[in-house]
Amino acid sequence: MNSKKAILSRIGMMAKGIVYLLIGILTTLPILGMGGKASGSKDTLTFLAQQPFGKVLLILIGFSLLAYLFFRCYQAFANLKNHKKDAKGYAMRASYVFSGLVYGFLGFTALKMAFGGSSGNSSSVSKLLNSEYGHIIAIIVAIGLTGKAIYEFHMAYSGKFKDEVNHANISSKARNLLLNAGKIGFTARGIVAAILAFLFFKAGFKHSGGDINRADAFNLLQNEVGAIVMTLVAVGIAAYGMFMVLKSKYPNVNLQ
Repeated sequence: MNSKKAILSRIGMMAKGIVYLLIGILTTLPILGMGGKASGSKDTLTFLAQQPFGKVLLILIGFSLLAYLFFRCYQAFANLKNHKKDAKGYAMRASYVFSGLVYGFLGFTALKMAFGGSSGNSSSVSKLLNSEYGHIIAIIVAIGLTGKAIYEFHMAYSGKFKDEVNHANISSKARNLLLNAGKIGFTARGIVAAILAFLFFKAGFKHSGGDINRADAFNLLQNEVGAIVMTLVAVGIAAYGMFMVLKSKYPNVNLQ
């Protein structure tokens, strides 16, 4: 990857990490009696918009996430990881594009908010779930999220992401920080994805509409297993954000 593409990819990774950091922090604040609420990506953008220089922050996050979209698409079409030309290889490359589109859409939303547009009262998810085939879409999404949860747990405990870090020419202190943040972060993401899968399965089989996001997963955790567990998962999400920010910092860490 040439230097310009590498810089864009790292900017995008940092923006993604900041979003996850804010989601984790904003969700943890209520437990500490400091305000805030269980948050998703849209809540995070709203929080940024309310800060001093909020418009500037939204523009920076927006363009950075679009840079991440570019990197993911380039990663897929240039086949940077040399995936085989089989079903598994094409599925992995398609997942890179999908990941980029998710954060690219979030970046577009941030820019739309920054320039005075509304992010909308009804999300795309809500519209899909309330459509004629909403229950089928919900079940398909739930199956995809189940696979994502399995993948996140695999990343956390198989040691796959550790190879990236261990092969990088960085200090032992930085390496340990990355490894710990990554393991905690991937575990938390797996838990959230599993809960979201449950919520989408529930919506699909009950033919119920409405919006479903990370905030719902945090609220379910708090209501069913208690605030302490919910807080631990929120801290884990923040740890994943830290992992992405740190990963973007070290040029010798494999970006693929």
